[in-house]
Amino acid sequence: MNLHAIQQVPPGAAPGFDADPIVGDRVELQLLTTLKCNLKCSYCSLGVGEVLGSQTELRYDIDQLAVFIDSHLKGKEIYVTFYGGEPTLNKDMMLSVMARFPEFRYQLQTNGTLLDDLPDWALAKLSNVLVSIDGGEAITDGYRGRGIWRQVIRNLNKVHERVGGTITARVTWGNADTTFEELDELATAIEAFDYVYWQFVADEMYAGDSVEKRKAVLTRLIDRFFERGDRLYPLVPIMGIVRNKVLPNRARELYAGLTQCRVSTHLINVMPNGQIYPCPDMMYAHHMQMGEIQGNWLKKSPLQPTSDMPCESCEAFPWCRRNCMKNLYLGYVKNDERYRRNVVEPICELIRFMGREIDRHDPHAWFASATVPVRKQVTDAEVYEYVEIMP
Repeated sequence: MNLHAIQQVPPGAAPGFDADPIVGDRVELQLLTTLKCNLKCSYCSLGVGEVLGSQTELRYDIDQLAVFIDSHLKGKEIYVTFYGGEPTLNKDMMLSVMARFPEFRYQLQTNGTLLDDLPDWALAKLSNVLVSIDGGEAITDGYRGRGIWRQVIRNLNKVHERVGGTITARVTWGNADTTFEELDELATAIEAFDYVYWQFVADEMYAGDSVEKRKAVLTRLIDRFFERGDRLYPLVPIMGIVRNKVLPNRARELYAGLTQCRVSTHLINVMPNGQIYPCPDMMYAHHMQMGEIQGNWLKKSPLQPTSDMPCESCEAFPWCRRNCMKNLYLGYVKNDERYRRNVVEPICELIRFMGREIDRHDPHAWFASATVPVRKQVTDAEVYEYVEIMP
């Protein structure tokens, strides 16, 4: 008998412990190589609970990871995201995993400052590189440090042709003064980026006229998206909403009708100490732990939809599908009224606004008249599997 293949049960687990806590036949294994980072971004979510920098060394080895994968993820399509901290600060771990599991797909989420240090064979195996950037030079450097924007763009220009897949700009839209021109520049910078994805910052940055400022930018971005049907304007949140409106079954089937951030179904985050959490922004909440590499156990994600969440009565629900479970959990399950009022509700307002603006352009008619390559990208872009789709 192979004792390693027997699922271990965590101490105190209730009867009926999930035989297969992963919903469906694919899983995103997000490996945090280190919680150390070479930048000090002012809005870093890992700063909550003092997670950032708290773990700099792995407490499990690749053999233990292999046993865990064989026990709990066997037979599933696995794609690995290297995450941090700054994952390239533990390059040796990244390269060891890629060499040990050559059949997996790989994504790297990075600040881009050390990207050019990776060997060509590793760059060639990356299906997507998700590069954190905040917009134009002034805003990016304001959050990340002087000269960072130019360093990142320079590195991307060096490596783009050597990356096996796509490069996606990941924008944390925190500054209400981020302009249309800045996001448009990223979306059209084909020598650096293939896609742009933004996430509305989960912080109290929506006071005063900041929501209206964002709406003005969103209107222009959406107008630009629908200008042409023969060439894609590669903004993933807009692409994702259009896809879900035109093909609503995609919004249900790919995530088992749960949440598009994947934390309820098939996203697991492994800390350097081997503990596993569903959401990378809630690794400070120890009651959210859903597994461990060394103990070889895994249970169903505790971040699940509940009746406390008002999503199903929202006009955006058919295509939004709950967006961010962390926000919903803090705002409605934990009943953090301040967080709900200052973060969750403004973001939901912005998402509903995006839906109405997209409807104004009749996405069904646009899709029907778009070229086959554009329709295929909107429908099946592989990048959807690596980002949240919804902002």
